[in-house]
Amino acid sequence: MLTVLIETLNDEETLPLTLASLIPAVIEGVVREVIVCDRGSTDRTDHVAEHAGCGYLASGGLAAGARAAKGEWLVVMEPGARLVEGWMDGVLAHISAGPLPARFGRARDEAQPLLSRLFARRRPLAEGLLIPKGQALALLRGHADAHGLARAAAAKRLSGARIRPAVKKG
Repeated sequence: MLTVLIETLNDEETLPLTLASLIPAVIEGVVREVIVCDRGSTDRTDHVAEHAGCGYLASGGLAAGARAAKGEWLVVMEPGARLVEGWMDGVLAHISAGPLPARFGRARDEAQPLLSRLFARRRPLAEGLLIPKGQALALLRGHADAHGLARAAAAKRLSGARIRPAVKKG
């Protein structure tokens, strides 16, 4: 049903956090596959992906991952982000309602104060992205990376599906 795409660059230490949060969805059959789309890592990101049973693309970026995806829907996440327990119900309800992209809500203890939200430099993919594969492929023709895709997708907020954003690298 879902393919999870994770765009990486030297994320050997943070990738396992994201993969661990996906285990229940893999067991339930909601996540069909996880593809790590690497952008030239020099650490052991490839070994982490391979040992976890993920697909690994050393080149081609997110567009190659989207083309290779078997799922009809894609979940695009930053390495280090973690989906919060209960997210599957919100995603499945959203998918059954129609083919619109959506973003996860932040975990309740991750909520930012209003001024921080208004003035902070946002990472477009901090809240992840749920998007139909066909729409992602169309948008990726003009945007090469995950952040470009997240900026281009007009997405609503998922109800009941939460994420803990990745901690920003140095």
